[in-house]
Order: sequence, then structure tokens, then C-alpha cells
Amino acid sequence: MKDYHHLIKGPVITEKTHSLRMMGNKVTFRVNLKANKIEIRKAIEDLFKVKVLEVNTIRMRGKKKRMGRIEGVRPDWKKAIVTLAPGEKIPGFEM
Repeated sequence: MKDYHHLIKGPVITEKTHSLRMMGNKVTFRVNLKANKIEIRKAIEDLFKVKVLEVNTIRMRGKKKRMGRIEGVRPDWKKAIVTLAPGEKIPGFEM
């Protein structure tokens, strides 16, 4: 088994992702910028032992932030919305 822990950084938990999980059996993760859909699918299936139907990725741009006169930028990141097969659940994500 390949080590996929470097691809998946963690879940994205917001109101929108909660409604996606309840309505469409979709789970959202923060992933490595260089990860592609095939690698993300294999990583989710191997780590959580579930069947993945579809993976959608979004490259999120870092926001501009200011501290006084100094302006900076948060780093860019990638979000993956994973559609699970009907009846599949990831432990810790079900309600």
C-alpha cells in the first residue's frame, strides 16, 4: 500500500460542506496542491475503505491579509469534494 497521508491534509468543516454531506453524500477535504483526482480517489479509498464515485477539485486562492501597514497573502490551497457511493460513510463524518 502506498503512503497517501501526505495528500489528504484534513477535512473542511463549514455549513456548506455539512449540507453537501447530508444531501448528496459528499465529503470535503483539504488536499495537497499537486494532488490530482486519481491520486485523491485512491487515497480516500485506501485510507477510509469506502467506494468513491466522483472527485471534484477546486484550487482556492489565498486571501489578502493586513496587519497595520503590512500587507500579506495567505497561501493557496486545494479543496476536493468527494462523492461517496450510496450507503458508504466515513467514520467521524456521519451525523
